[in-house]
Amino acid sequence: MDRYSIPIKNWPEDEKPREKLLKYGEHKLTDTELLAILIRTGSKGETAVDIARRIMQKFGSFRNMSHTSIHKWKDIKGLGKAKLCQIKSAIEIGRRFREEELKGKKVKITGPEDVFSLLLPRMRDLKKEIFVVIHLDAKNNVFDRTEIEEGTVNQANPIVREIFYKAMENFSVSIICVHNHPSGDPSPSKEDIEFTKALVKAGEVLNIKVVDHIIIGDDRYYSFAKSGLI
Repeated sequence: MDRYSIPIKNWPEDEKPREKLLKYGEHKLTDTELLAILIRTGSKGETAVDIARRIMQKFGSFRNMSHTSIHKWKDIKGLGKAKLCQIKSAIEIGRRFREEELKGKKVKITGPEDVFSLLLPRMRDLKKEIFVVIHLDAKNNVFDRTEIEEGTVNQANPIVREIFYKAMENFSVSIICVHNHPSGDPSPSKEDIEFTKALVKAGEVLNIKVVDHIIIGDDRYYSFAKSGLI
């Protein structure tokens, strides 16, 4: 008989996901077993592990689950709203933990690679365009960052005003502006180039240096400074 046709409560103790976690630690569990703990209970003829395995086969990774819209989960048999909310909440907790971990470190920006590493977990999978302003002190240390979620480079002037309002509010010596391309391709558009010119010009007027404008895509980035355009 297939082990997975037997209810989990009847499995050997060392093979039950929860008991295995408590005995050996969460790092010893497979992705499927971790997911099964969140799902908690199975459905008719299936264990929680069966459902978890089907989810992993569908999405391939927790990262893919994190940026997949809710409607793509609806055809998964045995996964109701409560279980779906538990999974999505746990994944979001993991993402935020990673963000907080990075925020807690004193980060010195020496180049666009540092910015990319800092913001990639937040920005690479977003389905909408957002801006992040990184505020730097006189030694190029990050002391704050703010998000601007409304507007795009197609409405450059309102975004530029909001960026420098935040910069002056924080007494920033210099800033780095970052936004994402939901398409995954970080290549700058004509609007991105025009926006960057407006950004640099405003910085010169307000005596706040624009160190860089970086576009983040899918595991890639484009730096205007690195390309010699700032």
